[in-house]
Amino acid sequence: MSRAPGGGQSGPDPARDAPRPDGALVWGHATQPDHVDAMAQLAGRLRAQRPGVTLLLTATPEAPLPETPRAGVIHAALPADRAPAVEAFLAHWRPDLCLWAGGDLRPVLIAGADRRGVPLYLIDADEGALGRSGWRWLPDAQRSALGRFMAIHARSDAAARHVRRMGVPERDVTVSGVFREGAVALPHDEGLRAEMAEGLRGRPVWLAAMVQPDEIGLVLDAHRAVSRLAHRLFLVLVPDDVADAPDFIAALDAGGWRYTVWSGGAMPEETTQVLLADTRGEMGLWYRLATITLMASSFGAGRQGRDPNEPAAHGSAIMYGPNVRRYLDSYRRYAEAGGARIVRDSETLAAALGQLIAPDRSALMAHAAWDVATTGARVTDQIVDLVQDTLDLLEAG
Repeated sequence: MSRAPGGGQSGPDPARDAPRPDGALVWGHATQPDHVDAMAQLAGRLRAQRPGVTLLLTATPEAPLPETPRAGVIHAALPADRAPAVEAFLAHWRPDLCLWAGGDLRPVLIAGADRRGVPLYLIDADEGALGRSGWRWLPDAQRSALGRFMAIHARSDAAARHVRRMGVPERDVTVSGVFREGAVALPHDEGLRAEMAEGLRGRPVWLAAMVQPDEIGLVLDAHRAVSRLAHRLFLVLVPDDVADAPDFIAALDAGGWRYTVWSGGAMPEETTQVLLADTRGEMGLWYRLATITLMASSFGAGRQGRDPNEPAAHGSAIMYGPNVRRYLDSYRRYAEAGGARIVRDSETLAAALGQLIAPDRSALMAHAAWDVATTGARVTDQIVDLVQDTLDLLEAG
């Protein structure tokens, strides 16, 4: 989207946008890339607890929206910060409440929503975004805009101090932490997990998840190299598309591997080297069995990676390839915390795997990933509760 005069984005006129859906409509505004994913996850959490709720998502150019919205999410252009555009936007969408993330406040838009009685919440309030240079010449405008929010959730103590200096009462400011996509544990069959764990008898287990056909060789080469030193090493191999299972079976046959195909119904034996997990809906089981996970679909030009929050939520150390553009911010966050490690080819994958099969190393890395993942989840929990409470009050009249 291109910048439009008045600080908004060019885009469809609200009258030509999708119609407003029935039911509650939560308007979320993202000012950073992390906010886009976090808002989409928030929408999923809300819909699980309150079927029929929809998230209307707008964003600044610095936080581009994906081409395809997730279920329960509508993408819309942010109107220019001028009265006619603001009134058209608000009249069309009639949001029940607004979650404005970060900063980069739009005073005309915020004032217009407040006049219409839309409950406004500033979440992930960021001192840098709120204190950007343009506001130095308009301190009264910022004070006025901040004063229209019912509550402000700051990402840090410094952000909270900045907001209070701008005249917001202390009772309206909470330090919640950074609003980012958090990790949610996937369902699994605990009885089956316990049975498999017993059958593997303490063998080191690693998982190669969301593997593309052209990544099979890289994964199996690394597995073979490390197996020479740790002969009981066990690999759970998950295709990104289960329809590609015949390609995986052909590669396993060609390499002379002792393997089990999960869809065949057999359990791995003591001598099994690879389990081909060619069914859907069981990632929660595989993440829990593996102490180390390679998030594939991340090698080769054009790849974008897969979500690192999944293994982090289940206590698994994370390895990943160089092409993770779709989740780059998340991987950077995990890597900086010591919970994820980049590998570039079969040699570096084998080297990393050889180090991480030591239980103390993988446990340290998994714990670091878990800390990052659960922090994001806690903040999302607080915002879900805030939205639920507000919608309950609105429905009660």
